[in-house]
Amino acid sequence: MGKILVVDDEPHLRRILISNLKQEHHEVVEAAGVKDARGALAEYTFDAVITDQKMGDGEGLDVLAAAREADLTLSVVFLTAFATIELAVESMRRGAFDFITKPFVPEVLLASATRAMEHTRLVRENSRLRDTVVRLEGSSEIRGHSLAIRQLRENIARVAPTNATVLVTGETGTGKELVARAIHRNSLRAEKPLVAVNCAAFTETLLESELFGNERGAFTGADRAREGVFEAAHEGTLFLDEAAEMSLPAQAKLLRVLTDGLVTRLGSTKPRRTDVRLLVATNRDLKRRVQEGRFREDLYYRLAVVPLTVPALRDHREDIAELCALFLVQAVRDLKTPPRRISAEAMRTLLSYDFPGNIRELRNLIERACILSTEEEITPENFPVSTPRNANGFAPRSSAELTPDQLAEMMPETHNLRDFLASLEKAVIQRALKITDGAQAEVARRLGMSRSDLSYKLGKHRKKDAAC
Repeated sequence: MGKILVVDDEPHLRRILISNLKQEHHEVVEAAGVKDARGALAEYTFDAVITDQKMGDGEGLDVLAAAREADLTLSVVFLTAFATIELAVESMRRGAFDFITKPFVPEVLLASATRAMEHTRLVRENSRLRDTVVRLEGSSEIRGHSLAIRQLRENIARVAPTNATVLVTGETGTGKELVARAIHRNSLRAEKPLVAVNCAAFTETLLESELFGNERGAFTGADRAREGVFEAAHEGTLFLDEAAEMSLPAQAKLLRVLTDGLVTRLGSTKPRRTDVRLLVATNRDLKRRVQEGRFREDLYYRLAVVPLTVPALRDHREDIAELCALFLVQAVRDLKTPPRRISAEAMRTLLSYDFPGNIRELRNLIERACILSTEEEITPENFPVSTPRNANGFAPRSSAELTPDQLAEMMPETHNLRDFLASLEKAVIQRALKITDGAQAEVARRLGMSRSDLSYKLGKHRKKDAAC
């Protein structure tokens, strides 16, 4: 059983169609032409449409277009006495499910209607499953398998289907805009525009014009009226990058828009209603800016409804190899260079580097190496990076590379061995806790110890710190 829209301008034929369909216990809505069909499609959700081709106020192709506009999953069956190959081809090209000629055999019509409804249900179920996968997996564009990146993807999956304002924070080059695009792509507004603005790229007046629009003559150089990005992103998503760089007057106007949903162009007194989902990014500490009086506290709390932090690359080094493989493929494709591979020694160089420019810097290094390398294998010489050194002159590397001799070099000659080993143990555990966001089970797994051993060591260090 299903709900079917029957469109035909001949009352007698409509009654025959409806009678046959109701005998199979289908619910039927009738329309006497294209106009009635548009109204029914706007009011009800159908499982199939059966439409005549030639009608007084239009054609079946018009009904097909209206059905596709109302619901892309809806299957449409054509019924016509003027069957031509051209019409059949055109209707199928535009997305019709089946094509039946008059006079029709009732059994053939009913079989076609059943197949059409089943096709609609399968397409809708596939769409629901695809949406479920997106919600469970988050964004596949956010690459990496570290715990920090997996948690970021999970948070994107949770927040994307909502309409909440999201504050994305993280260092320069970590991929904040990529996170914003992933949220939009997995949201209910995905079919609407995503408009991005870099707030640091405009002066105060030009930023307000960019955000809210302006009327002609609103300021020097405003030679025409223009809409702002709030209007351009209506029913979609607006991404404000470097939001901490907004002036206090611009912040006040942004707060008003978020409060009442009304935008007033510069030089105008007429407010315009807008429906926008706001995503905001910054590499600044907004709480500190609030304390310094450089950012409005009330605006901060309106923006930080759901805060997401993108980790620095040095905090998920285990993803560097995967990112390198991705960037290598992209660089070879985009730059038209010969295939390249990274040597083991060059990879160790990258793993020991702190990447102050984060993922953006890694991508740039890979692209530069692909261009400048004269060999198929990329060597450490192709990565002009300086490895940070500590006060003892030792260049820190990944824990897997440290040898006992190198650890001994880190220890001053006149230092208590027991205290040194305890400090080293504490530092290793604290770093693992930071990388895993405090997930003790993951810390224990990474450090090769049991949960009870980790709990004991944490308690021991806490007692020692309390005694100091």
